[in-house]
Amino acid sequence: MSTTIDPAVAEQVNALADLARVASRRLALMSRAEKDAALLHLADAVEAATPAVIAANAEDLERGRARGMSESLQDRLRLDEARVAAVAQALRDVAALPDPVGEIVRGSTLANGLQIRQVRVPMGVIGMIYEARPNVTVDAAGLCLKSGNAVILRGGSAAASSNHALVEAMRDSLAAQGLPVEAITLLEEGGRDAARALMTARGHVDLVIPRGGADLIQTVVTESTVPVIETGVGVCHVYVDRAADLDKAQAITLNAKTHRPSVCNAAESLLVHQDVAADFLPKALTDLAGAGVRLHVAPEVAVYADAAGAAYDLASEQDFGTEWHGLEMSVAVVDDLDEAVERIRRFGTGHTEAIVTEDRGAARRFTAEVDAAAVMVNASTRFTDGGEFGFGAEIGISTQKLHARGPMALPELTTTKWIVEGDGHIR
Repeated sequence: MSTTIDPAVAEQVNALADLARVASRRLALMSRAEKDAALLHLADAVEAATPAVIAANAEDLERGRARGMSESLQDRLRLDEARVAAVAQALRDVAALPDPVGEIVRGSTLANGLQIRQVRVPMGVIGMIYEARPNVTVDAAGLCLKSGNAVILRGGSAAASSNHALVEAMRDSLAAQGLPVEAITLLEEGGRDAARALMTARGHVDLVIPRGGADLIQTVVTESTVPVIETGVGVCHVYVDRAADLDKAQAITLNAKTHRPSVCNAAESLLVHQDVAADFLPKALTDLAGAGVRLHVAPEVAVYADAAGAAYDLASEQDFGTEWHGLEMSVAVVDDLDEAVERIRRFGTGHTEAIVTEDRGAARRFTAEVDAAAVMVNASTRFTDGGEFGFGAEIGISTQKLHARGPMALPELTTTKWIVEGDGHIR
């Protein structure tokens, strides 16, 4: 991104953020019943707009193909009738969740009679900067509304038409309900300057959440003057231990890599204990090859890749730290659990790591020693997801350690305030 921001763009973004601030004050005072009703109306509006949304999405896909967009990115971008229905259902799911606003986190009565309590309150104005995932547009809007926040959305240009159609449907619904349309704002002009203006709108915007590839996230974390929750680049590993049930390991590996390979909780690297490599790798690599996965293998794995008829090359050091976003995977054999943990420390991104083992001691060591937002035991990495965890839609998966970590839903979009009640108390 450029080092300077067009003053006119910055002024426009700040003005939109100030309007969002006014809207956020209205949202912060809404009851749960009012917010839930609004979300159900938004869901109906999105569903009713399905033909327009799919038509707009087709424009985005056509532009993407003309520019050489990869199949995996097209998959992230694509909306069909089922996906639009799922996006609308996510809003209904959020409506069904408890309202975090007003929740008492802790409280007590002091010896002097003062009553103190810490309660959840909205953040205020949240900026979302993300790439070609139009479902994020709706998920973010719904989660922010339920948690009493206004949201300013800056989606990637690849999804411009889709995002416009979705936001138009939601804003029309807000207007019809007598709610401020500025609760959901889409930045459609200003190019990259608009994104930079959003992340530097300190005093106008309370929090920025980036969601996308490593370059986008790093840019926002590095350049933002507004507080940022860092969401995850996902170099996720599956480690098959010497005590693994190999049938479970085979199914978990295939699911973790191929269920939806373009997303951040897909497995990117397979580590196999040397004691089970000869039994496990021929079957696992045959499965992966059959699913169209290209392998990047350590030298000791090449013989198994040959036998499986897999497309492969010898992996470079960089390959083991690569988030492929598609049907590619690095594979290595390790001496023991210690080496597996060390490789995860070296190449992982703190997102999701999985061990397959029937040894409870090995599982306990792995969960204790691996530093990640989510650690799976005998389960696919694909379960790191707000919906799968029962949180409803998620706004992102945080890989940082402050305030929020892992799938972020409603509580993570709130802060707290202390309320102190006395009866003429003086100090």
